[in-house]
Amino acid sequence: MDILVLGGTRFVGRHIVEAFLAAGHAVSVFTRGTSPDNDLPGAEHLRGDRNGGDAGHAALRGRTWDACVDVSGYTPRQLHASTGLLRGQVKQYVFVSTVSVYAEQGRHPVREDDPLFPPAADDVTEVTGETYGPLKVRCEQIVQEAFGPACVILRPQLVAGPGDYTARYPYWPDRVARGGTILAAGADADFMQVIDARDLARFAVTAVEERLSGVFNMAGPRVGWREFLAMQEAADVHWTTPEALERAGVEFTELPIYLPANGEQGGIMDVSNDRARAAGLTLTDPLATAQDTRAWSAPRDTVYSFTPEREAEVLALLGAEDARTS
Repeated sequence: MDILVLGGTRFVGRHIVEAFLAAGHAVSVFTRGTSPDNDLPGAEHLRGDRNGGDAGHAALRGRTWDACVDVSGYTPRQLHASTGLLRGQVKQYVFVSTVSVYAEQGRHPVREDDPLFPPAADDVTEVTGETYGPLKVRCEQIVQEAFGPACVILRPQLVAGPGDYTARYPYWPDRVARGGTILAAGADADFMQVIDARDLARFAVTAVEERLSGVFNMAGPRVGWREFLAMQEAADVHWTTPEALERAGVEFTELPIYLPANGEQGGIMDVSNDRARAAGLTLTDPLATAQDTRAWSAPRDTVYSFTPEREAEVLALLGAEDARTS
């Protein structure tokens, strides 16, 4: 089939393009051409700007594709432009959204029919921590209004794997590799759950090949923190609690991807993938995700917000607190 990917040269988009090419499909990639990762042999590269209105989409005019996979839609303005143009040019529209659309993120588990945030207004263009979820809600609505049953909405939780430049998930395999005492919390009470970008990409191919319709959470295996670090052979872990972290002045956003299960966002690490698995989602072993991420990240020397100095400071504070209470 002929596939159009809106955005597709970095991380998630790149994996999606590679998955379609590997499955034998022809892929056209529509980007601004500014990413340093534009080397996708076998794909056609179309240049444009989603924020440029009709002129920005000129490269798409007069063409038809069997499906469009939208990886780079964040604002209603962008989605109105792309769906308005492509409604008569593609047979199916696959939109990559996010679990951040869910309004009650403390639910266990989070399912596709859970309440969503109120949609952002069509004139909102600034993507922030507060507007991101509502913007994606409105983008989903625009896709559904334009394509009806001929659309698929994918809602990934935190995406991991090779190519992850976000400085979130890679922190952990990189931290284990560095050695020394590792600060971690919620050993047996809390969980981590991510979706490997390659699993998301393969499901996008399945969604197109099988002409799926509807909304699907993209979530991987749910793994306890002790198990997650043990499978990577972390030798020296200082386990603490979310309460102790708070007393030490550590925000949960500071320790990458850690969310207490009973916290306001605990459900983000308990996202149901039942619907997607029934439709063909296959999952990479969590250890393979960690190892492959480390292999990609090792030569890059990523600087993380939770620095070795900050970790040592918190470990000292926790050690002093333990000494006072013993």
